[in-house]
Amino acid sequence: MQSNLFNRDTSNSVNKPLADKLRPESLDEFIGQEELVGDDGVIRKLIEKDMIPSMIFWGPPGVGKTTLARIIANDTKSKFIQLSAVTSGKKDLQSVIKQAKEISQFNKERKTILFIDEIHRFNKAQQDYLLPFVENGTIILIGATTENPSFEVISPLLSRSRIFTLERHTSQDLKKILNRAVVYLEKKQKINLNFEKGAKKFLIIKSNGDPRTLLNALEISLNILRKA
Repeated sequence: MQSNLFNRDTSNSVNKPLADKLRPESLDEFIGQEELVGDDGVIRKLIEKDMIPSMIFWGPPGVGKTTLARIIANDTKSKFIQLSAVTSGKKDLQSVIKQAKEISQFNKERKTILFIDEIHRFNKAQQDYLLPFVENGTIILIGATTENPSFEVISPLLSRSRIFTLERHTSQDLKKILNRAVVYLEKKQKINLNFEKGAKKFLIIKSNGDPRTLLNALEISLNILRKA
């Protein structure tokens, strides 16, 4: 909700991009992907029942794959570990498994969610390594990919995961996100914003369904005006 978002302590995030400052931390703050996280959304129901399976989030950049994984971990009080398949290797995976086992030994009820961004960039051997730990519940895997997982993720891993498709945000979603950003900037940063006619619509159209692109464009515009 907006009240939670605006009451957040941002004292240590001065240099963070606006998109990170406004990153939702709960399903009530999350805008878009209604079929997944709305009142009757499957992910919302899985969180409420605390029955989180391994998942693959498939969708274009900026649609909330990482944010949603963080929210799932937060709402289920799970340990959240994030890796990028671009920069991580088998040693990193081994370290995560070790951590997950230690957490389980200390508290058998606490789960470890391993979020792997760009999971399609892992080779077959790296994906194979994860299989037994996904299967026996050592970790809950949430992979994010911009590529069709049917072609990029090995079949045994797919069979142990649920695939959720995240769509580009609608113009109405982006309008809500932009308006929330404006309120945040005016209340938290005391910036008076006056948009020329059609400026908001232009930002939304040019963002192509990507909230991060929208917020980055807004922030860049503000920085340019400040220096003018």
